[in-house]
Amino acid sequence: MASTKLKGGQSAYRTEMDEAERASRDEIMALQSKRLAWSLKHAYDNVAHYRGAFDQAGVHPADFEEHSDLARFPFTVKTDLRDNYPFNMFAVDREKLVRVHASSGTTGKPIVVGYTKADIDVWSDVMARSIRAAGGRSGMIIHNAYGYGLFTGGLGVHYGAERLGCTVVPVSGGMTERQVQLINDFKPDIITVTPSYMLAILDEFKRQGLEPRKSSLKFGIFGAEPWTNAMRAEIEQAFDMDATDIYGLSEVIGPGVAQECVESKDGLHVWEDHFYPEVIDPETGRVLPDGEKGELVFTSLTKEAFPIIRYRTRDLTRLLPGTARPGMRRIEKVTGRSDDMIILRGVNVFPTQIEEALLATDWCGGHFIIELTREGRMDEMAILAEARPESWDGSGLSPHAEKVSAFIKNTIGISARVMIVAPDTLERSLGKAKRVYDKRPKG
Repeated sequence: MASTKLKGGQSAYRTEMDEAERASRDEIMALQSKRLAWSLKHAYDNVAHYRGAFDQAGVHPADFEEHSDLARFPFTVKTDLRDNYPFNMFAVDREKLVRVHASSGTTGKPIVVGYTKADIDVWSDVMARSIRAAGGRSGMIIHNAYGYGLFTGGLGVHYGAERLGCTVVPVSGGMTERQVQLINDFKPDIITVTPSYMLAILDEFKRQGLEPRKSSLKFGIFGAEPWTNAMRAEIEQAFDMDATDIYGLSEVIGPGVAQECVESKDGLHVWEDHFYPEVIDPETGRVLPDGEKGELVFTSLTKEAFPIIRYRTRDLTRLLPGTARPGMRRIEKVTGRSDDMIILRGVNVFPTQIEEALLATDWCGGHFIIELTREGRMDEMAILAEARPESWDGSGLSPHAEKVSAFIKNTIGISARVMIVAPDTLERSLGKAKRVYDKRPKG
């Protein structure tokens, strides 16, 4: 199913919201009904996995008549995609693919996704829409520090920025000193990067004796990992910019599934004309009403090469009414994943809770790691948090560490040993931050 082009072609993206963004909730839901029916049939007719899964569940695309009927269809999970490696989840002949991306495959076979030319057009459209919602406009320079290659981040942003009419600097990740040099020399208006790597860029500004607030950057679009409003405040204050959240994942399309609007910064509007969201109870699979927190599930509405039906993202959030884009619902900022959750002595802990506690201090710049160990029968958590250069006196700042440890105990309900380490001690992430190092014995 090809992308629906707006009147006026690509120029519609350059100055104002497109027709779908201006649509009413009733108009969006009517469009979704047609596209859900198409996507279910497309998957059933062309992907053996979906045909088998639907048949086993006793449902057929013809059974879909209204939105609530989608709950009768089976979920898709990550193991389904790995089991069909590399190309068995595609709904078109391989020769019709114009691009293939893949996950890193650090926990098994990589997940392979593919795109037809029409899919690339849709992806470019939703990314252009996302950049514009974040404050971007035609003619702006965008410093794209997301990784290029099999990871969808770099090229996803790249095509969307070009669709919007921006000048793209495809710097990718790494070589932080050069990142700062190019920001100073090219004077970009926008930066796209993971929030944890933005902190590394901030450190490099300070190392070079540069004032980040005097940089040309006006807008930052940050994603690919959960991050808190405390980190948003840290970045905005440091660079005097507007920082917004972007959401996406390769299995659904890549970046550009949902975007926070710069005028509201109150959650991410899902581009519901292309992606249908549900929130479910992660234990039972029951669909939850809007406003209740659970696991985010997506069904693609317009993808040709790689339709995805009720994909369990493992991201935890809730659906809320639209604000800046009234017809499109929002997802609350994702602050954790069910598979990133740490269970420590029966207590559920998310790395973002630790981040929030650390960024509430005046000595931590946001770099930290969590180490999990086991002493005898008891699991233990240690938090290594890096001090800001101006706060470090070589003493270990023990009173500050004890204060954070007590705060975590009182608010989260776990005992954690906090150790404050010298600046530039912890390894910097060039992409998604690795926060948790689980050293507990397996089995």
